[in-house]
Amino acid sequence: MCPSVPSEELYRKLLHGLVIVLPIGIFYSPDYFDFDRWSVCFFTLGILGVSLLVEGIRFRSNAFGVWYFKTFGSMLRVEEKDQLTGATYIAGACLFSSSLSLISEQLAACAFLGLTLFILGDAIAALVGKSIGRTRVGSKTMEGALANFLLCFILTFWVFPELPDFLTKLGSELTVFKALLISFSVALFELFPLRLGSWKLNDNLYVPVLVSWVTFLLS
Repeated sequence: MCPSVPSEELYRKLLHGLVIVLPIGIFYSPDYFDFDRWSVCFFTLGILGVSLLVEGIRFRSNAFGVWYFKTFGSMLRVEEKDQLTGATYIAGACLFSSSLSLISEQLAACAFLGLTLFILGDAIAALVGKSIGRTRVGSKTMEGALANFLLCFILTFWVFPELPDFLTKLGSELTVFKALLISFSVALFELFPLRLGSWKLNDNLYVPVLVSWVTFLLS
């Protein structure tokens, strides 16, 4: 029998998956909701600002910190109890994606793909890794990475080309070769954490950034 996924991890990843509304909103709001890209960018900046404010209060206020951990503590990773949470880093990635959309429609499409693949790929990697993962690579598993790769390939090659206006704004087709490279980059960057000296970078921030640029270079 496969071990079950811890309920706190399942809730964490379900909430993580709901964040998918942000890259969708960043990409499509100017076309379907009559918001210009600057307004969307300021909105994501506001989300990051609120998230950083909450983080600052929980670090400085014992009363608020106790309430925060009582409410959300079961969904926090061990290292997040005295560091920024993954949600704050994702908010930063959303701001990055929104900022790229200000430069060109092509970069908007690249950022949309990169952020979406990370959000969904990271979620499936964690759920598969914790349920059937056996081959450890640091704190991750090869089984999780494979699930990440397969989901990202399906999304990149079959789903995104069918989305309204996506290929038009991307400016090129998503061939099998491109889909394989983009999907592999998501799984690889998520599996092997980047470090600056002894400082481990948070994958919620850098993976969407790197995948967006990989997509842009391939386009």
